[in-house]
Formats: sequence, structure tokens, C-alpha cells
Amino acid sequence: MSRAGGASAGRLANVSAALLLGGASSRMGRDKSLLEAGGLPLATRIAGLLADLFEEVLLVGGEAPGDAPGRRVEDPAGPRCALRGLVAALAEAREERVLVVATDLPLLTPDLLLALTAWPEHDVVLPRDADGVHPLCAIYRREGVLAIARERLEAGELRLRALLDRIDCGFLEGSDLEFLDPERKALSNVNTPADLARVESLLA
Repeated sequence: MSRAGGASAGRLANVSAALLLGGASSRMGRDKSLLEAGGLPLATRIAGLLADLFEEVLLVGGEAPGDAPGRRVEDPAGPRCALRGLVAALAEAREERVLVVATDLPLLTPDLLLALTAWPEHDVVLPRDADGVHPLCAIYRREGVLAIARERLEAGELRLRALLDRIDCGFLEGSDLEFLDPERKALSNVNTPADLARVESLLA
């Protein structure tokens, strides 16, 4: 498998990375982590990118392809949702700061992810563009987030937006985000077969 960044030297040791594998998508009709784009399952592609950049990679919930690098972590008991995966990632990560990304973002770039790690620290640092905020491509602080995320989960308030309203947010946006992603494709989600076809064309 070809990965961004090549050799493992220089990987960040002070930030953990977590890939949320999720589960079946109602719009896609099957598990997105096992979908292939550019000849690789989405989870393998993104986990490989993370493994080139960070010493610790967690594969959270769902079904990871056998060749996806990282340590497997189970979600807490209950129906799968992004908040449940976030709680698992923060609870299991070795480092205080945790980069959390979704499995349906196959066009992520090293520059964007490393910029998030270098941004001034908040409880969460996340991109914000014309489509809104992207809480599943973000750096979270365990100390500021985990207890509140668990509280929201136990209360049945599963929306990540509700969590963001309770914590200190910093945003990578405007000209800074445009500089890192001038074609505005790094944060493109694969939610439907049409999305997948578009990603395939971009990777071709």
C-alpha cells in the first residue's frame, strides 16, 4: 500500500490518532469502512495516512480491514453513533490530545491534519467552511471533553453539535483553511454511491 509520508521517522508522539469506523450507512447501504476507493478500502487508506503521521493509531468500533494499521478499540455498549466512538477514542488514547477522523473522508491530506495539531489548543480544534463545522476531523483534549461526552452519551443526547456547544472550540477556517485545501475537497464525505464515484474519479 502506498502511504503519504513514506517512512515512519518523524511521526508525532504527542498526539494520538483515532479512526472511527462506524457501521452500516443508510444512504450507502453497507459499511463504509470496507468500501474501496482507488483500489483500497476507505479504512485502510485513512489508517495508513494516520500511521504515517502519528505513532499511535486507534481503529474504533466497526469492522477494520485486516491490512488497516492500528490498535483495535471497541465502542461502549449501545447502538453505534459518532459520539460513542468519540468516547471510546478519548478513553483509550495514550495521549492527552486526540485527532479523531471519520472513515468516510478519503481525501484528507497530511497538511490539513498536521495544521490541526499545530493550531492553538482548545478543547477541540476543527475545520469550519461553507458547509459548517467538521467534528469528525478534529483534535480533542481528553481533559476538557471526555467527561462531558460521557455525560451527553448517558443522557441520550447523541448529537456532536450538542457536545460542541458545551466545550471550548477553536476553528481552522477562512484563508487558513483555503491555503491548506485550495480545491476544497479534503473534507468531502462519502455518503452515497454518487459520492464514492466522484472520489474514485478524483483519485484516478
